[in-house]
Amino acid sequence: MQQAALEIAGPDRQQEAGRLAALIATGILDTPPESGYDAITRLAAEYFQADSAALGFADESRIWMKSSWGQHIRELPRKNSIFDLVLAEDGPVVVSGFSQSPQIDGPLLILKLLAATFFAAVPVRAFNGEILGALVIFCHEPRHGLAQDELRMLESLADMAASQLELRRLRRAVAGNGPRRPRAGSVRAAWPSGTDLRRALDDRQFVLYYQPEVELSTRKIVGLEALIRWAHPERGLIPPMDFIPLAEESGLILPIGDWGLAEACKQIQKWCSEDSRHGSLRVCVNLSARQFSREGLADHVEALLLESGISSRQLGLEMTESSLIPNIGKAMEVLGALRRLGVSLLMDDFGTGYSSLNYLHSFPFDVLKIDRSFVSRMTEGDQPLQIVRTIIELARVMGMDVVAEGIETCEQYRLLRQLGCRFGQGFLFARPLSAEAVTELLRLPGRLLPEPDDRASAPC
Repeated sequence: MQQAALEIAGPDRQQEAGRLAALIATGILDTPPESGYDAITRLAAEYFQADSAALGFADESRIWMKSSWGQHIRELPRKNSIFDLVLAEDGPVVVSGFSQSPQIDGPLLILKLLAATFFAAVPVRAFNGEILGALVIFCHEPRHGLAQDELRMLESLADMAASQLELRRLRRAVAGNGPRRPRAGSVRAAWPSGTDLRRALDDRQFVLYYQPEVELSTRKIVGLEALIRWAHPERGLIPPMDFIPLAEESGLILPIGDWGLAEACKQIQKWCSEDSRHGSLRVCVNLSARQFSREGLADHVEALLLESGISSRQLGLEMTESSLIPNIGKAMEVLGALRRLGVSLLMDDFGTGYSSLNYLHSFPFDVLKIDRSFVSRMTEGDQPLQIVRTIIELARVMGMDVVAEGIETCEQYRLLRQLGCRFGQGFLFARPLSAEAVTELLRLPGRLLPEPDDRASAPC
């Protein structure tokens, strides 16, 4: 047992690759909490008279909480977490006498969430010894560590979780020995592969660009949409349509999406620290269907907000109708949890789905984003113009704001203002820009962009 120094070194890349491979083999990722582990967390909490206990497994960006007792937290960011402390120690970690200081962050984020002053964590290992997760107990009242026999008891409970994990891995291995047929449409070009994406994530090759969202009446920058790019060292800047489909198919969209959320939060904090007037800016991040449907999304977002120190109103989450319709009940639950956090909710590409009008009144969205396909056809006749007019009026009646996407001409700009559309974005105002370029734009007096001119442009 060791009193942790609370300083975490980054994991060795080769070691982390082996750990992730062992984790993936269990199939424990991207699954809901499992009742089979509840007895372990309950026993741990009761034996140690702890206020809370949790069992989680960590991928490259997130702690997947599979069971908890006491205060319920389903998900946390991986970076500087208690799991990383356990991984760095390669064994148990015990911290007592923690003072609730607002300056403390990193591995103590969960202690702030639980109002805990003591925790003890032991590793949950794979069959080959790799640390895949941790079993942790938390106490509100200070304690003076754990005795050796107490620590052995906690490790025994972690071994029980490891045994369940190994049985899961073996069942998957047996099930995977049957004949496999290639899925229709699964043939793809040699590049990129899943390995390429994994390497890009490990080497931090992904970057966020930001496209300004402006108030149409004043051209003031009121927000930004974060858009991912792949800055490949040899192939240059790669657009998302060239790698996001593979990320979705391979499951890497989850760690990539988590990185994007965390990066956007850090960038918001950086802009606000440079100029407190930027506190009114909202940065919007697109959620994939897999991100939206996973367990613990609201918990993860809340943890990122606490970790970065930004206000929830400074973060917007965009999702398309296709990510909501498959499970309306689940969608309502997730949206409700996010709404209670205070983050802005935006329905992206509105009007392109079959069921938008049927379900819109049920979803607690703050903003509708008019799909660029409607904006681009506005000048082609009365019918396309009437569609945009109807969407704007619908949003007004429902108390929502409207953002028109893909504004590329002054005529579109003029018509949208006449129709009463308050906000817009598009190449007419600015293309997606690096964080450094956006920083320069934000320094414009009043954050007001110059009067736009018509110019040739291509779709985003």
